[in-house]
Amino acid sequence: MEKEPVALAFMRLVNIMDDLRVKCPWDRKQTEQTLRQMTIEETYELADAITDKDWKGIKEEIGDLMLHMVFYARIGAEQNQFTLEEALNGICEKLISRHPHIYGDITVKDEEEVKQNWEKLKLKEGKKSVFSGVPVSLPAVVKATRIQEKAKQVGFEWDNKEQVWEKVEEETAELKEALALDDQGKMEEEFGDLLFSLINYARFLRIDAENALERTNKKFMARFTKMEAIAMEQGKSLNEMSLAEMDAIWDLIKKQNRGI
Repeated sequence: MEKEPVALAFMRLVNIMDDLRVKCPWDRKQTEQTLRQMTIEETYELADAITDKDWKGIKEEIGDLMLHMVFYARIGAEQNQFTLEEALNGICEKLISRHPHIYGDITVKDEEEVKQNWEKLKLKEGKKSVFSGVPVSLPAVVKATRIQEKAKQVGFEWDNKEQVWEKVEEETAELKEALALDDQGKMEEEFGDLLFSLINYARFLRIDAENALERTNKKFMARFTKMEAIAMEQGKSLNEMSLAEMDAIWDLIKKQNRGI
C-alpha cells in the first residue's frame, strides 16, 4: 500500500470533518458524550462483520470508526485538550517504546514473550496493576478473557488444558452443591465461577469465547426463524404447537442445514 494515497485519503477525511463541524447543524451540536453511544454501536457493527467474515462490511465499519476518531480529535482540539497530531504521535511513541525487540536491542523468542514484555513495560510506565488497562464497561465474557490474559503475562497461569478442565469439573460440582442447597446467591456465584473456568478453557483451546457464543446465538436465531417459517407454512404459530412438535421441526432443520 502506497503511503502517499493513504495520507491523502486521511487528510481528505480530516478536511471533511472540519467542514462538517463548521457548516452542518447536526455535526456542530455533537460532543464527546453524545458520540459515545454511537461509537459503541459502530464498534459492535464492526465486531458483527468480523464474526460473519464480511470483508465489505469490515471495510465500511472501519471507515465509520475512523470518522469517529477524527471527530473526537476535532472536539479535543476545540476544547484545548489535545490535537489530532498529538494523539497520532502519542500512539506512535507508545508502540516504539513497547516494541524494544523491533526498535531497540531486546531479543524475544516468541509472541508470548512479547506480551510479557509489554505488561512489564506498562508497569514501569506507572500502571499500578496488570488489570489497569481492562475497561470497566467491557462485556463480561470479553472482560473475563482479558483478565485471564493479563494474569498470564505475569506467570499466573495453568500449565495445560487438562488442569483447566479439572477446574471446570470442580466448579460444576460446586454449582450442583449450591443447587442442592437451593441458595440463589450461592448458585449465581458458582455459575459465574463455572463460566469463568469455561472461558479459561476456551483460551487454552485458542477459541474466542465471545465470538464462539455469538456464532451460537446466530445459529440458534437462524434455526428458530426457520422453525417459525415452517410452522407458518403449516398454518400454525409456535404458540399453538406442543414442545414435541417444535422439537420435531427443529431436528428436521438441523438435518437439512448442518452448516447453519
